[in-house]
Amino acid sequence: MGHRDSTDADVIPILDAPSAVRVPSQALVRSSALGRVGVVLVSQSRDLAEDVADLARAVAATDDPAPVAATGGHPSDGPGTSALLIAAAARRVDQGHGVVVLADLPAAVHTVQALLTTADEHGLPFPVRFADAPFVEGAVAAVLTATAGGDLAAVLDAAEEMYRQGKL
Repeated sequence: MGHRDSTDADVIPILDAPSAVRVPSQALVRSSALGRVGVVLVSQSRDLAEDVADLARAVAATDDPAPVAATGGHPSDGPGTSALLIAAAARRVDQGHGVVVLADLPAAVHTVQALLTTADEHGLPFPVRFADAPFVEGAVAAVLTATAGGDLAAVLDAAEEMYRQGKL
């Protein structure tokens, strides 16, 4: 997690915006007053989802990150996922520019996919897209891109690009 200095050539400080966000110079800049893409993190464990959300916000290094909701576990407090909790999380982060959902394990992925096929019944905002991405790396990339003002396609692409990034 390298912190960038304001002298870095590829970073532009946005000082006149309501939320002084530093973004990569190639990123689309959108004021948070206009709304941003929301991100929902779905895990079998509520604690894990919240920890990944906290990490993504910390890496964004701003007091005004994109909206992120973490959901996981079963409503009865055990492991699992709940379509109702996921739908509620999507509504919480919706600012009118779309929502990207990431999930960790296959059961969470299946719950999200089933939810998306019945989006109207669950009152999901529109549009909601599932990111086929690694959970931690994809979440960080999605939150960073959404924080920088990227549109729905850019946030989805950033998360999914993490599958193509090697660790070595």
